Amino acid sequence: MSVMNAYSGRQFDPMKMTTDDVILEDIAHALSLMCRGCGQIKYFYTVAQHSLNCAREAEARKLSKKLVLACLLHDASEAYISDIIRPVKSHLSNYLEIEGMIMGTILKKYGLDNLSDEENKAWKQIDDDMLDNELKVMMSGEENRSPVKLKSAPDFNEHNYMETEKTFLDKAKSLINLEPHTRD
Repeated sequence: MSVMNAYSGRQFDPMKMTTDDVILEDIAHALSLMCRGCGQIKYFYTVAQHSLNCAREAEARKLSKKLVLACLLHDASEAYISDIIRPVKSHLSNYLEIEGMIMGTILKKYGLDNLSDEENKAWKQIDDDMLDNELKVMMSGEENRSPVKLKSAPDFNEHNYMETEKTFLDKAKSLINLEPHTRD
């Protein structure tokens, strides 16, 4: 059996992942340590920061709490299998299957496994719009890009991973009605 060790200490086979294996603290911790763009950006900006910005944009667009949570968790599978950049990911069908399976388990855990096509389209559009804005700010050679206008003011500043982890965890818990982060 192949097992992974999660930040929480939980061990499980990611190829046989269950909703019991999905721990919010594992997601927040891993995404707060994972740099966007395969690290090919100007400074350390994490997947957790991107996800928080997407959630803020969903709020600014006055989307439902459910869609704000979907935006926050849209990259949560990366906490368990890392990420592959978009230009490569589409060529890795097996990766996409595994990512889909893990993401399906995460969505089920948080009651997001029944999103409509329209709701999925909405969070994917926010993800794309945020990426467009991130490229202008963080990617060399993209300074002249004219990104889509956002309704929110994203935080593209560099943050300590522990601060980002706490912010992500607090936001997630507020959206799923859990107690806020208390661990130091």
